[in-house]
Amino acid sequence: MTQVTIENPVLNSPFQEPKRRFHSIKDGNIDDIACWFIDTDYNEEAFIVRHAYFTGADEPYDKLKRALRAEIDESAWSALYTNESIPFEKPANKGKIAVKVINHYGDEVLKVYEV
Repeated sequence: MTQVTIENPVLNSPFQEPKRRFHSIKDGNIDDIACWFIDTDYNEEAFIVRHAYFTGADEPYDKLKRALRAEIDESAWSALYTNESIPFEKPANKGKIAVKVINHYGDEVLKVYEV
């Protein structure tokens, strides 16, 4: 099967520059993005998180450690702190891939790709 990689969800997302908040998205700056998720076999009924990635500024690793009150393996964290997905198999039978991007304000957007 063919593998797919989602790169830079900001540039590939349906975000348009709103009047406030996402002032730097046009430049490909991902500091305003808190996290993004991929459903590699989207069925249009439910979004199932199959890949999760965390980006943004202000030391999100330290914030997550404090929020969870636990130690987090730094090598595991580095695999999740990225704007490029891990390669995954293309969905079978003309499936769909959905990417959900959420900013630090909780605003979210979903874009569906037919494969």
